[in-house]
Amino acid sequence: MAERSTAAVDVADNSGDEPLTAKADAATTDGTAQTPDSEGSGPEEAVGDASGAVPAAPDLHSGHKLARRYRLEECVTRLDGFSSWRAVDEKLRRAVGVHLLTADHPRARSVLAAARSSALLGDPRFVQVLDAVEEGDLVYVVHEWLPDATELTALLAAGPLEAHDAYQLVSQISQAMAAAHREGLAHLRLTPGAVLRSSTGQYRIRGLAVNAALRGITADQPLRTDTEAIGALLYAALTRRWPYESDAYGLTGLPKDLGLIPPDQVRAGVHRGLSELAMRALANDGATASRQEQPCTTPDELAKAVAAMPRILPPEPAYSAPPEYQRTTYQQGTYGRPSTRPTSATQPVITAPPAPLQSRTGKALKWAVSALLIAALGLGSWQLAETVLDRSHDSGDPTPTRTKTEEKAGDDNNAFEPSKPISIMGAQDYDPLGSDGSEKPASISNVYDGDTSSYWSTDGYFSADFGRLKEGVGVVLDLGKVQQVGKVDVSFVGGTTAVELKATKDSSVPQMPTGFTDVAQGSGTKVSLKPDKPVQARYLLVWLTKLPPSDSGNYRGKISDIKVTS
Repeated sequence: MAERSTAAVDVADNSGDEPLTAKADAATTDGTAQTPDSEGSGPEEAVGDASGAVPAAPDLHSGHKLARRYRLEECVTRLDGFSSWRAVDEKLRRAVGVHLLTADHPRARSVLAAARSSALLGDPRFVQVLDAVEEGDLVYVVHEWLPDATELTALLAAGPLEAHDAYQLVSQISQAMAAAHREGLAHLRLTPGAVLRSSTGQYRIRGLAVNAALRGITADQPLRTDTEAIGALLYAALTRRWPYESDAYGLTGLPKDLGLIPPDQVRAGVHRGLSELAMRALANDGATASRQEQPCTTPDELAKAVAAMPRILPPEPAYSAPPEYQRTTYQQGTYGRPSTRPTSATQPVITAPPAPLQSRTGKALKWAVSALLIAALGLGSWQLAETVLDRSHDSGDPTPTRTKTEEKAGDDNNAFEPSKPISIMGAQDYDPLGSDGSEKPASISNVYDGDTSSYWSTDGYFSADFGRLKEGVGVVLDLGKVQQVGKVDVSFVGGTTAVELKATKDSSVPQMPTGFTDVAQGSGTKVSLKPDKPVQARYLLVWLTKLPPSDSGNYRGKISDIKVTS
């Protein structure tokens, strides 16, 4: 294999998705322009754009709004003619990330194309692109922001990963990238800063195609480039060393003039199978030939090699041994306390004499007498109550009774409480998989205004399944607070519509439909969505999954009324 070259690229290796203070290399923290720095050697196929000078990054400030929706909060990267921000989507009340560059930037067109292609993939293993817009003299890309996820850079700062965690990393990342390449998408910028681990242990990749487009990175062999990048991630996870000579991402590079050595020779205790897998992904001919293993040159080959390995199980939980119980003695009236006197085999043990038989008999006699007295009192009370009841019957006063009808009605009233209507405090259209994230927002209030003659409608599509562009669209209902929901009645206009009801108790609307919990589904023109049991929810998502044909020759969903009851 040819010797890898060292390319000078910027230090913001994840397109500005992390704060400037989290950079692996030295950087200022005031949001000013960063100086490109070397990140270390990488695959030789990835090269930067040589188009020369580029326009300066857009000079915007915190508080600026894009599309009257995305409010910029904090600039996390500003370099090479673009800037990246942490922002707030005021419409859906969620945090998002935004990449900004001027419309006359030489890479503006390629960035838009990469973002739109990535958004069409719709794979949850990747951080989703939510919007890609050219607006006046600006081009911007909006993507998910995952505050509960941790960068691989931060994980490695605490030390190498356990074998099970490293196995999950290479398995999930290789499968995700294999799926992306099958759709014609490459990453070309797969660094530790581009890999996130969620609180549930799932790995997600950000910047698919977009990170490389922002920097003008291209590759002659994108399959091999991404495969070697995955191998470098696995190598770093096993050793906490970067598998090239230069230091990068807070990791120390390998000693110079030593070449690429297997991870199990860099650090003791490395899993042998994972060490060989990293070398096969890095495609080091000498190392793989010595181990009689063929190199993996595509993510799909790497994923199959991982699947062929014996599964690495998580470590057994550590249980502390219970404390050893202290021996007890019964000498001289001591109970549960060790004797302080020296003992020997010949030393007599002095024990207290047994209790006199007379005292034990007396205690038993007292208990027997007490039991007889209690029984006598209970019998007398029962006889007295029976006498009083008999006199009540003899007085001639009628005893009130209930008919069977009255008894049944009373039992029914106790068993079932009438359902109560729940006020809808607000509603918003929900189209997270669309190009602009909105779906006819102007008429959204018609779904809960009580007027069945008015309605909210979706955009027109070429087929009932949204032209295969997305899984669905819907309406999010805000109940104001977490409440118990027993049923949601939805009235449609125009024909049979398939719909699902989803719910969440979160304080904000989830970014994707998978953030809700599925509770009911149905189809028709008047659909009663009733969960198997009442659910607690703050937000309800009425999610349309199949549309009826409209008079205009396309397919369109129309909701005229929604009612929520407890």
